[in-house]
Amino acid sequence: MTPPDQATALRGRLFVQQQAPGTAAARPAAGTPTTAPAPGLPPAPGTPGAQSIEHEREGDLSGWLPGPLVRKLLLVTALAVLAAGALAGWLVGRATAQDAMQRLLVQQGDEVELVARLLASKIEQSQKVLATVAEGITPQMLESPASLEWLLQQGLPAVRFFDAMQVARKDGQLSVNLRYGQLEQASELEPAERDQLRRTLVDGKPLVSELMGASAQEARVMFTQPLLRGEGRVIGALAGALRLQSQGLLPHSLALPARPESRLVVFTREGVILSHPDAARVLGHVRDEPGLAEAYERWRSRGKPLTASEDMTELYSGHVVSLASVPMPGWMVARVSEAGALLAPVQGAQRRAWRLAAGATLATCALALLAMVWLARPLAHLRRRARWLLDSEGLAVAGPRAGWPGWPRSPGEVDDVVRICTRLLEHRRLQQQDSQALMRQLQAVLAHVPLGIAVTCAERVEVVSLQACRLLDYTPAELHGRDLLDLLAPASGETDRMARHVRTQFAAHGVFDGELPLLRRDGGVQWVRAQGQPIHASNPQAGTVWMLEDCTAVRDARQQPAWRGEHDELTLLPHRAAFEQRLQALLASRAARPQPALPGAPVQAPVLYGEEGSGVLMFLDLDHFAVVNDLAGHAAGDDVLRHLARLLESEVRQMGWAARLGGDEFAVVLPGATTARGQAVAEQLRAAVQAWEPSYGGRSFTLGLSIGLVPLPTGLRDVAPLLHAADMACYAAKRAGRNRVEVRRVMP
Repeated sequence: MTPPDQATALRGRLFVQQQAPGTAAARPAAGTPTTAPAPGLPPAPGTPGAQSIEHEREGDLSGWLPGPLVRKLLLVTALAVLAAGALAGWLVGRATAQDAMQRLLVQQGDEVELVARLLASKIEQSQKVLATVAEGITPQMLESPASLEWLLQQGLPAVRFFDAMQVARKDGQLSVNLRYGQLEQASELEPAERDQLRRTLVDGKPLVSELMGASAQEARVMFTQPLLRGEGRVIGALAGALRLQSQGLLPHSLALPARPESRLVVFTREGVILSHPDAARVLGHVRDEPGLAEAYERWRSRGKPLTASEDMTELYSGHVVSLASVPMPGWMVARVSEAGALLAPVQGAQRRAWRLAAGATLATCALALLAMVWLARPLAHLRRRARWLLDSEGLAVAGPRAGWPGWPRSPGEVDDVVRICTRLLEHRRLQQQDSQALMRQLQAVLAHVPLGIAVTCAERVEVVSLQACRLLDYTPAELHGRDLLDLLAPASGETDRMARHVRTQFAAHGVFDGELPLLRRDGGVQWVRAQGQPIHASNPQAGTVWMLEDCTAVRDARQQPAWRGEHDELTLLPHRAAFEQRLQALLASRAARPQPALPGAPVQAPVLYGEEGSGVLMFLDLDHFAVVNDLAGHAAGDDVLRHLARLLESEVRQMGWAARLGGDEFAVVLPGATTARGQAVAEQLRAAVQAWEPSYGGRSFTLGLSIGLVPLPTGLRDVAPLLHAADMACYAAKRAGRNRVEVRRVMP
């Protein structure tokens, strides 16, 4: 709980203790003689004054009836509820119809975009499988068709993913033509397939062909991959073909669920239908599809294709059509729905809303009147009780007449409530005194916290710890109310740039974690590591909690050539070579460490390599990082890597260390952690990255973390097998769906 929350909670508890009736503090102890009631309070039950009040309550029924002000409020309330109900019914009905229609359109657009992404993922997966096969083909195999045929038929399981596969040499000669697991002659290869192989040999990059085949059963798509060796030299080409309606491409289940008022259609940029709920329409043209024909012509007239993150939902001839693009093959996914069928539930809901609004308005009006009559009973009671209090001896002595200037006068309930308010003001004064005492206690707590803490609201310091004051050589009074960013030291006139950097980091990541130069009172510059986080993530305007640590020694260490030679310039983490050297030293010290033995116990055999000890190694790969680079630019990608480095460093610096291995790959070592503890830390890191949504240019990005975890085996001295096992575990996490933790062990 933050300091302001603590003060609020304590203040609330104190208020409850003062106000709660029937508490131990309010009840006299057993045997204590009763005394007269305090001035301004009614007599205790059973006293003569109380009996007279009860008698008056029973005999004077007028005390139970509402006063003139309450009767006027009842009339105004009835009129207001009826008018508000009529207006609310109209507004709600209209807004409900618009909102429901908009949600239906967004839902249909999201569905189409999801299918487009699924198809793009299938295309990407097919290319990856083909690339895996290409990696297993050597230049010698191209010259030996027999070995190449054996490799494709038995050596590589990935070959079975494709319906057909061909391998061509650089000179264009076909080495292998494998179709449905059977070898065929090179002459049986179609011209379109030969042309696709030649384009791959010339361009030297992967390609996805146009649709091949004259019938739905023969329709297929060809994927090609160049065989590269040396410095990007093309030595051949590999092709794999998938039937159009195979499970790896467009199965029949893609069009499900089938709805009579809606159709899901996949077609090429030329308008040829690839997938349709009606199998007879496959390889037909979208110009024959109602509603979709106009959308297709509109899309063609734009002159530019849809991007991967763009969808188009519009109304055409009584049909709602949503389009999304599958980038690599240039296909389009469309959902065509009848507008009348979509609007029917909305119109029905609108009629039901009108009926419900009318019934609810009448019921609310009746309940409001009854509730006001019921709520007015305590007010009438208070009026009677206040009249009796004015005639009591206690109020006669203190006399409300002595201090009345400034209060409004109005006959009836208001005049009586004003007199009670004078008592409430006294209670308020006591509560303010208690609040001030609580704030003094809070300041006493902050004075002993061994950490620089500051709480800001609208960037101005509200609460500050004594350690933060010592860090900057200010008193708490001097820092209170100061703009925290005004304390930035003017380093070469870059104060405004640093202030913009702080605000940019909050806008991008929701938090700030970095080093700032602050100006001490004596004019010196104090470098601190500042970590700022909103008190309430959902309401950044509620304030920010800052933790400040002196980082002068860390910055001085960075100026040393030895430090710069061992750390990555972008993330300030150790680079791969330094990381491997440190890990090597850890393994050597663990291998040389003698095993403890109990006195008198027999001598045990030495621990063999492969037995699990304490400590774990994590290999981390940032998921979807390429999307940030592609859409937001490399500067945003560098900022993501820097923020991830600070996040890893903050999470593990008390139990291990982190390093950047290259690109978006990082490593973490926890020397003393068990495997279970390592998995828990890995899950914490993964969850932290998943919850972090950086924002650049008004667009948020969702990231993930694939983690491969390997326990450190006892007796191992070589770093290479350990890193390889962690890398393979990370690769397994990637293949299993990304954003997960996979555990592997080093095999002896």
